[in-house]
Amino acid sequence: MVKYANVLVTGAGSILGQGIIKCLNLNNEKKNKKVTYKTIGVDMSIEAIGLYRSDLGLVVPAASSIDYIDSIIKICKENKIEAIFVGTDQELLPLANAKKLIETESDALVISNPPEVISTCRDKWTTFEFLKKNNLNCAESSLVENKENFIKEFNFPIVVKPREGYGSLHFYIVRDEDELNKAISEIEKVGWRPILQEYLDAIDSEFTTGVTMDKGAKKIMSSISLKRILKNGQTNKAFVDDYDIVRESAKEAAIKLGCIGATNIQAIQVNDQVKIFEINPRFSASVPIRAVAGVNEPDIIFRNNVLGEEIIVNDYKKLVCMRYLNEMYVPLSNFKLSKDNNKVENSSSFTESYF
Repeated sequence: MVKYANVLVTGAGSILGQGIIKCLNLNNEKKNKKVTYKTIGVDMSIEAIGLYRSDLGLVVPAASSIDYIDSIIKICKENKIEAIFVGTDQELLPLANAKKLIETESDALVISNPPEVISTCRDKWTTFEFLKKNNLNCAESSLVENKENFIKEFNFPIVVKPREGYGSLHFYIVRDEDELNKAISEIEKVGWRPILQEYLDAIDSEFTTGVTMDKGAKKIMSSISLKRILKNGQTNKAFVDDYDIVRESAKEAAIKLGCIGATNIQAIQVNDQVKIFEINPRFSASVPIRAVAGVNEPDIIFRNNVLGEEIIVNDYKKLVCMRYLNEMYVPLSNFKLSKDNNKVENSSSFTESYF
């Protein structure tokens, strides 16, 4: 018997929020599905594309607002939400920290890693310290105050990026001290703290791995690695294959971290050694690629966390994914109505199969 479930996806306009919505919609198209999802998308902007591809789209305050959590609870209660999927980095900690309150007030389960895991992974220096402490291969890193010794050991080029950044925002590859000092200054200018990292040649060797851990943080339910080619900081082409050595490295890191649910681990393979350089304690923006390959992480985690299913997914399709720009259309009258009501319902949005 198929279960019907109302779920909330935050940050519906972000590439990650869109990816989660794609996974839920893809699941709904399956003949042998266990759950049919009704998706309620929320975002700060009524123009967020994910609101128009959800069953219902609603506007919420920014995650930094004092009204944000109350707004989420209100929506969950009014729509009988069973689970909340987090679609932006900015919402991870606010929702994880309010997990007990939200679940008590609304009965909606917050799909999230523990706050301590998020805090470790959000700070790239803390991530580096964790990896070193647990004897996990990683890209060597340094704080700015030790930059002279780091340059002597690794030479240029060197990677400079914010400790608390995300995506490719303020990511620099510097080739001399002038470029290094300029990169440090640019990062500090926006209020972030720089970190230096050894440069690893990522040509044909950069991977993003999705690992899902069960609700008890004891068992790995799935792992899948994509070898990727980036464009503007996002996966542009992905090659789905076994990559056993990469997956084993990611699984070990997720277990030692004490992850629950979805974790995305980024690494570069240098000869026969895998070096982790970043851990995102959430779904990856490439989550729909994994779902098409047969590892639908949002569905796996919902069924484990909410329905209590014991799930292990070992097999998936070997594929090549090439991403491209596409368009979604909304009748102008429906869009105007959505803006007037600050709510998207029966938008009649559509895409064309012309490519």
